[in-house]
Amino acid sequence: MHTTSVDPRASKATFWLMLTTLFWGGSFIFNKIGFREIPPVTFLFFRFALATMIMGLICLPRLRRFNWVTVKTGVIVGVALAATNLSFVLGVSGTSVSRAGFLNNLFVLLIPLLCLLFWRERLDRFTLAGLLLALGGLWQMAQGGAEGFNQGDLLSTLCALFIALHIISVSKLLRDEDIYLVSLVQFATVTVVGAVLFLVLPTQPFIISPISAGSLAYCAIFPTVICFTLQNAYQRYTTPTKAGLIYTMDPVWSVIGGMLLLGERLTEREWIGCSLIFAAVVLPLAVKRLRERQMGVNYRSANLAAEEVETEAVATATAALAVIAADFADTDANPSIPDGVPCCQNNR
Repeated sequence: MHTTSVDPRASKATFWLMLTTLFWGGSFIFNKIGFREIPPVTFLFFRFALATMIMGLICLPRLRRFNWVTVKTGVIVGVALAATNLSFVLGVSGTSVSRAGFLNNLFVLLIPLLCLLFWRERLDRFTLAGLLLALGGLWQMAQGGAEGFNQGDLLSTLCALFIALHIISVSKLLRDEDIYLVSLVQFATVTVVGAVLFLVLPTQPFIISPISAGSLAYCAIFPTVICFTLQNAYQRYTTPTKAGLIYTMDPVWSVIGGMLLLGERLTEREWIGCSLIFAAVVLPLAVKRLRERQMGVNYRSANLAAEEVETEAVATATAALAVIAADFADTDANPSIPDGVPCCQNNR
């Protein structure tokens, strides 16, 4: 039997990581609202343009650390992030946020599957059981809903694959690079991809009202800049398994928001399908977490300087909130559509 004391940083990490899932869940809602006035690809471009500017301001003291390795790494993982967010916005625009949330969460199962395919890493029986449950959930979702398993559902499932690829690329490529600068390059890469698509694809009319401006601002700041900061500041004080379990709350918030704010309703088969997918993701993580508790593993990297990390997180969040306040002030003063990138606007 292992007896361990609970580190207060681990408890604090649970709270802040849970908050990130609330912000991520909200991104489904606000993307959907924003798409009413701004086409998905245009929304993607504006969101990451604003997020890049905010992160650029935050990274000003770090710019002297920029080097070619940071740029190269950021561009590579940024391409994966661009594919993730492009499939995300196209998927959410074509299906309900409730279905998209659960389909996106399949990335938890796809990561070990990809590691098996490319690196021959062992697939445990609980993950295999989760994959089988997920297939059952997908089948139920295909049988439910007005359109069955539509194009938006397919793109949301593809988004889960790109999320998995992005996470793997980050874990394989990042070494000693400054994670803030790498993320700045990632955001800029997504912005460039969005700008190219914005220029190449047929022009679609859009307007930026206070509602769509607020949606852009929310998506640029909360699920992108602030969630990134909280995740990097606090995930180190918990285990990857426990963090994965916390992140399964993401689709729960999207369902609640979809029902309360968008009036979405799921059929009986859709509920069964979503429940099976949720169980498929939670099962292997819950088993692994149980084993960790039995071994007395509560958090990792105990030797990190908590005070420095927390101070940096608070400073970043404060700077981001200051920007959003200024953005809303500018929007009220200038309600017309501005030229180029609007004054208002993930990692999903």
